[in-house]
Amino acid sequence: MAKLYFNYGAMSAGKTIEVIETAYKYNSRGMKALLIKPSIDTKGNDSVTSRIGMSKEVDIVLKPDDSLIDYIKNYENLTCLVIDEAQFLTEKQVYELVIITKNFDIPAICYGLKVDFKGNLFKGSEALIRYADSLNELVAICDCGKKARFNARKVNGEYVYDGEQVLIGADESYDPLCETCFLNKVLIPHSKEFQKILKRG
Repeated sequence: MAKLYFNYGAMSAGKTIEVIETAYKYNSRGMKALLIKPSIDTKGNDSVTSRIGMSKEVDIVLKPDDSLIDYIKNYENLTCLVIDEAQFLTEKQVYELVIITKNFDIPAICYGLKVDFKGNLFKGSEALIRYADSLNELVAICDCGKKARFNARKVNGEYVYDGEQVLIGADESYDPLCETCFLNKVLIPHSKEFQKILKRG
């Protein structure tokens, strides 16, 4: 039976590089790996693009109301689905991936962020964590040298804790941080909830 995979990591963990490599490995062997990205990711237009310049055109730009099951019916002999920026999938689309892997026997390999710049789960990531058969954390490195698990947002060179959850195409505005650096550089200086906890202490 096919599996649903979720490979997640902070910014600069090499997720998109792995997306491109995974699709290439299947396609170079004459197998069909369908490359997909959600439409909310406007970076690269109809391609997935890594920070080191690698890019590959996608087969499907998936809108929030689109059905993955409807799409795969248009393709024959699919080997697998490879999905970039999977944190932007809707909960319904994740449910469809469960159906595709179990009832259509087509593996789905997803890559994306787990949490946003406040440390909150994205909706797509939350659903994938619940339903994926395999979870794999890709490693990014914090400025201090430890493993980075959080994505801190910067505006004008300063860390912030307010703003929209999604900000596309602003790579220079994010830093991958470990738990300790995220706490001391972002949460304690900028989160009212954490400041209240410190005052009580």
